[in-house]
Amino acid sequence: MPATLTLASSKPAPTCDVLVVPVVPHGKTVELAGPTTVLTAASRRRLVELLGDLKATGKRGEVVRVAGVPGAPVIAALGLGARSEGTWDAETLRRSAGDAARALAGTRRVAIAMPTCEAADVAAIGTGALLGAYSFTEYKGRTGKDITKPVRSFTLLVDDPKDAALRATVHEVSVIAAAVHHARDLVNTPPGHLPPAALADAAVAAGEGLPVTVEVLNEKELAAQGFGGILAVGQGSARAPRLIRIAYRPENAVAHLAFVGKGITFDTGGISIKPAAGMDAMKSDMAGAAAVIHAALTVAKLGLPVAVTAYAPSAENMPSGTAQRPGDIITIYGGRTVEVLNTDAEGRLVLADALVRASEDAPDAIVDVATLTGAITIALGNRMSGVMSNNDGFRTHVLDAAAQAGEQMWPMPLPDDLRAGLDSPWADIANISDRFGGALTAGLFLKEFVPATIPWAHLDIAGPSHNEGGPHGYTPKGGTGEAVRTLVQLAKDAAAHAE
Repeated sequence: MPATLTLASSKPAPTCDVLVVPVVPHGKTVELAGPTTVLTAASRRRLVELLGDLKATGKRGEVVRVAGVPGAPVIAALGLGARSEGTWDAETLRRSAGDAARALAGTRRVAIAMPTCEAADVAAIGTGALLGAYSFTEYKGRTGKDITKPVRSFTLLVDDPKDAALRATVHEVSVIAAAVHHARDLVNTPPGHLPPAALADAAVAAGEGLPVTVEVLNEKELAAQGFGGILAVGQGSARAPRLIRIAYRPENAVAHLAFVGKGITFDTGGISIKPAAGMDAMKSDMAGAAAVIHAALTVAKLGLPVAVTAYAPSAENMPSGTAQRPGDIITIYGGRTVEVLNTDAEGRLVLADALVRASEDAPDAIVDVATLTGAITIALGNRMSGVMSNNDGFRTHVLDAAAQAGEQMWPMPLPDDLRAGLDSPWADIANISDRFGGALTAGLFLKEFVPATIPWAHLDIAGPSHNEGGPHGYTPKGGTGEAVRTLVQLAKDAAAHAE
């Protein structure tokens, strides 16, 4: 669970172990960002002097600890970087707060002197702080006691801590941050401990006490109902596949969104096996499922007047005597046949089943989230997701929601001329084309399973869903919870649009 987030007045200052004071560059030294009324004028002057002695620059993300300021605990000067037109964009504040949270790990109570008391800035700094205070130690044994624990509580110092808008902002930020943490935990769970049935159990447990219905189809029910894609991918594993469905139906719903997330709990590539190097990271191939599960539950927790149906088709893609073979033809839910030319292009097969099923619910829009292709990382790197859609207006709306939420996404096309590469002489469609434009042909494949009348967007999160490098900003090593915030923002936008 993330740290707690509360509001307090800066007069008198609350009890804390470290006080975070934002600073900005000022010539060869720094100046305080905002009035910082938690400190006296003399204390502010002394702090700036000490920071000058320590060669603080105020660059974004710099954290400099200072002791000896009269009337103050240990101070952590947090660089926000140069202001643009007198303010900072939300992502700068989020990342800076995340840097502070990571730098202060091992500290129990942290207070943050807000540079402004605007609700948007409270949301940004609160989000960054909570997301930065994360660690996953579930499977630490003897070394667990030596782990430096994340910050336990953050207090944002504002002029009026009883302000209703700010209190509502803190509540929303806390709920969304908890959802991101839960998604990260699922992604970080070792694949031996998270087969499809365990992922389904986790979804059921997370939905307890919420106004949602969680339905899980086992392998027999999947066969009876014709979910050929999920079954084909999962048939090589001794651990059977599942289809998770979460439905939230508020009485005052003004819109209906469907979320579909790829839930491959481990991906060896099947018969078309992957190289051994890096295969351990394939425990993250269910990051899309983790995102849609916890985004849907978050919409319910926030009580948004937007119906949400989330589908998480889950399987383990293993090579064995029962695995599907290159050249097999399978029948997707709804009747379309697919020639499987490469068993490592399995995510699109389980998504096809779920997309057809989600379309039957007649939602206003569908968004699928998947660690689908390595090709998207070649195009966009490891920190940005690609967005494809059958509707340019809806794609723009998704990109706007991502920008608002603070997740980096980029528009990608679905060129008609690439569609011919998916033609099969033996089935309705093949699951791969040639290697060029692989992320786009994957999107074109999925497009075939969504009615043109339903706006649909495909989020390929293969890059940012699992951070294999060092932590940065509010992003930890390992699972990141990518797309949770964007999906929740889409629901918030739908609710606001109807007002």
